Amino acid sequence: MNNNEQKEKIELEKKKISDNISQIKHCIVVFSGKGGVGKTTVSVNLAYGLQVHGFKTGILDADITGPNVPKMTGLTGDVNTNDGKILPQISHGVKVISMANLLPANQAIVWRGPMRSKMINEFLGNVDWESLDYLIADLPPGTGDEIITIVQNMKPDMAIIVSTPQEVSLIDSARAISMAKKMNIPKIALIENMSGLICPECGHRIDLFGSGGGKKQAEEMHVDFLGEIPINLEARELADQGKSIIFENKEADMSKAIFHIVREIEKKYN
Repeated sequence: MNNNEQKEKIELEKKKISDNISQIKHCIVVFSGKGGVGKTTVSVNLAYGLQVHGFKTGILDADITGPNVPKMTGLTGDVNTNDGKILPQISHGVKVISMANLLPANQAIVWRGPMRSKMINEFLGNVDWESLDYLIADLPPGTGDEIITIVQNMKPDMAIIVSTPQEVSLIDSARAISMAKKMNIPKIALIENMSGLICPECGHRIDLFGSGGGKKQAEEMHVDFLGEIPINLEARELADQGKSIIFENKEADMSKAIFHIVREIEKKYN
């Protein structure tokens, strides 16, 4: 394939993606500078929260080699197709696509960057998303190929960076914010996850990873701060069962924090 043919192929793929996601009003990417900050938990619960508020919502699990969205949404079984289009699975009304449900359980995905990027383009261009108010993409940690691919082709209007209050996490989230700025994503915001634990016995707040670092970083880097999400033991147990705290216990501190952040996201588009 010569250079002209290669360019034509790339342009056709971009047009296919653009046409396929043209009915999606808002695309949001959720990423972090490092792993282990609860990015997928945040992505899933924000999608559920938006759905509860009356918005048609979808989740694209873009962490190709470490897909965890189906586990947290309770989705199992094979993904179906119709007229050559991939049909997303449904969890509490939210449309979901993930590599985890396209392969046998526990099978490792040992792919180089170009293959992972190609799969992301398949999720963008060949999944039957139809009309959505919000499509949330749960990205892999870091600032690698997949993030570049999805930002260039999805053209998100918001980036949400997830960090913990811990200094080492904030160092990495600063890099993620910097990348979002370089890629000209219009709206950039930060969420401080794992922000304190309320002791279930005595009600005392324990700041396991410190506190306030996320808000301070957002102010220093001139991005929006959406809020803090506390550690919640019940939420962790429910996630392992494929359930969400916001459905099982709407009065939990974490549920209230999620709905506060959802309202803040809504404000950004009004």
